[in-house]
Amino acid sequence: MGIGNMSLYKVLKSYFIISFGLFVYVFAWKAFLIPNEIVGGGATGFATVIYYLSGKVIPVQYGFFAVNAILVLIGIKMLGTGFGFKTIYGIFFTFSMLAILPEPELITRSFVESDKLLCAILGGIVSGAGTAITFSQGGSAGGTDIIAWIVNKYRDISPGKIFLYSDLIIVGSSFFISWDFRTVVYGYVVMAVFSYSVDLLLSGTKQSVQILVFSNKYDEIATKINNDLHRGVTALHGTGWYSKEERRILVIMARKYELSTLYQIIKSVDDEALISVASVMGVFGRGFDPLKTKVKIKK
Repeated sequence: MGIGNMSLYKVLKSYFIISFGLFVYVFAWKAFLIPNEIVGGGATGFATVIYYLSGKVIPVQYGFFAVNAILVLIGIKMLGTGFGFKTIYGIFFTFSMLAILPEPELITRSFVESDKLLCAILGGIVSGAGTAITFSQGGSAGGTDIIAWIVNKYRDISPGKIFLYSDLIIVGSSFFISWDFRTVVYGYVVMAVFSYSVDLLLSGTKQSVQILVFSNKYDEIATKINNDLHRGVTALHGTGWYSKEERRILVIMARKYELSTLYQIIKSVDDEALISVASVMGVFGRGFDPLKTKVKIKK
């Protein structure tokens, strides 16, 4: 497969994943939220409020599209045409799914008759999962997603927190649908679960660990980690206090999902090696996360 074909494959794969994520997102609204008059956040939540306040005259998809028509222009200007194109695609795809996808009657009927709180929780989990899948490919369903991407580009603030803060007013406005504070409470449950789901899924692959390896075969272990895992290794000087012997201590920074591979590499060289693993708050730099901060230089 040539370079051009590989590039095309990656693009198509990215858009397929975005489409799947948005489908999951819309399914959550159609199955659990809209039929129960539960309002989450974002443009879809705002459009749901308009839908019910208008007596179901203005469909959710049209309110969704109108809000995003304004926000997408801001997104293109702040985040570039690359993100803007994926966002435009995401908006049109979500608009289409909201218009085409029918409410799953079997699911809707069973959950409406059981518990609205359960619907709020499930709606938050499923819509959060769909949004996280979409975000992982740089896509967006518009609305507060655009705001989250703009802030996250310049500051290390989790998207989930941005969603939670920016959607408080949208969810609060759901009170006017039925003039019942329980509707607002259900909406806040959706947002809390949604935010937690997004953060959990997005940060799950980014969790980092620090590994210390104590072994007399440190040179073989370090070389194998470099070659097989392509991770950097630092050898620190140490002294065994009991033996008074000098030794090297290997320090490796890696992603949490790489731990099992690291264990296999270390044990394949020295099955008696002592390994210490500690979770770290964050690792910034080459091979990890960029440090998103602005430094003001006074002239």
